[in-house]
Amino acid sequence: MAGKSGDEEKMKIGITCYPTYGGSGAVATELGLGLARRGHEVHFISYAQPFRLTQFIDGVYFHEVEVNRYPLFEYPPYSLALAVTMHEVTRREGLDLLHVHYAIPHATAGWIARDMLRAAGGDVKLVTTLHGTDITLVGQDPSYRSITRFSIEKSDRLTAVSDWLRDRTHRDFECDRCAIDVIPNFVDPDVYDRERYRGRHRLARPGEKVVMHISNFRAVKRIPDLIEMFARIRREVPARLVLVGDGPERQRAEELAAELGISGAVVFLGKFDSVADLLANADLFLLPSEQESFGLVALEAQASGVPVVGSSGTGLDEVIEDGATGYLHPVGSVDAMARSAVSLLTDGALWTGFSREARRRAVEHFALDRIVPRYEALYRNVLGLDDAPGVSAA
Repeated sequence: MAGKSGDEEKMKIGITCYPTYGGSGAVATELGLGLARRGHEVHFISYAQPFRLTQFIDGVYFHEVEVNRYPLFEYPPYSLALAVTMHEVTRREGLDLLHVHYAIPHATAGWIARDMLRAAGGDVKLVTTLHGTDITLVGQDPSYRSITRFSIEKSDRLTAVSDWLRDRTHRDFECDRCAIDVIPNFVDPDVYDRERYRGRHRLARPGEKVVMHISNFRAVKRIPDLIEMFARIRREVPARLVLVGDGPERQRAEELAAELGISGAVVFLGKFDSVADLLANADLFLLPSEQESFGLVALEAQASGVPVVGSSGTGLDEVIEDGATGYLHPVGSVDAMARSAVSLLTDGALWTGFSREARRRAVEHFALDRIVPRYEALYRNVLGLDDAPGVSAA
């Protein structure tokens, strides 16, 4: 252990995640920063600095994975280079535990690094957090399915960000040894504070409502449904659709907006490292995804006091309280979603009640200071520092 502070052991933890835009990288980075603020030593290991790692914090270190491009390799073997770096950092820094986010290739590389250490008489524990598409998309690809199952089964402990994802993992992989603790995603309520940023940006003309969507614009987000929905909203409410992010469906969104004659009311902002100030100036958030393992951006919207209209039958069921913090409808229910959106945008009292409840729910159930201690408890249990049972309970 890294030493004691007070009565609790302080741990040395290695965290590996994708450093680019996306929920898994954001949550992994914020978790590491939260752990460091609680006195632990955190080492991020990835091919680039995580996009949420923007300032120096005591106890936080970054180790870049270098991948040599030999002419023999048509595809540079990042997974092996990652495993080597994880092994070297663990051995040199004396890490107690490796926490990898997203199964492929991180859990695989973690397993290799751990077994390399064990072969030399050392050890490190491996915790894998499943975030969604590592199970529902990448893990289902025949090229990766068997190694995904193998890697998660070889982890010392598994967590998932929702009950929905835990159940989906059990169903799709039929892994008898996959005991999965559910620890939800989280937000820092102080960052997503509507009063802190409200009025900072003029995202719409006077008298217009601001409807917002933030994503990576993949097909699973059902961007055409989003544009169709907004076209229906705009027939009844002066509004502007603000789209944040980028991806393969952006061009289709632009084309459909032109076809529907609403291009002038649709704004494409592109990617931003932080969206708290944008959400604070939104009136409604739309997330009609085909699948959401959790919906971190929906939680961020609620923490900002922004009601959400999205898809039921997904992980959003665990984040949004239907009829209280937003509305949920079956995937593809464009008309129903649009009607719910219009009701919120045209009824001030209804919107105010939903906004307050959204903020309250985010703070009471998903605040950083409630969730990070659950990871600490899991780490201590894995390391044999206590006899705590599972940590799935809220």
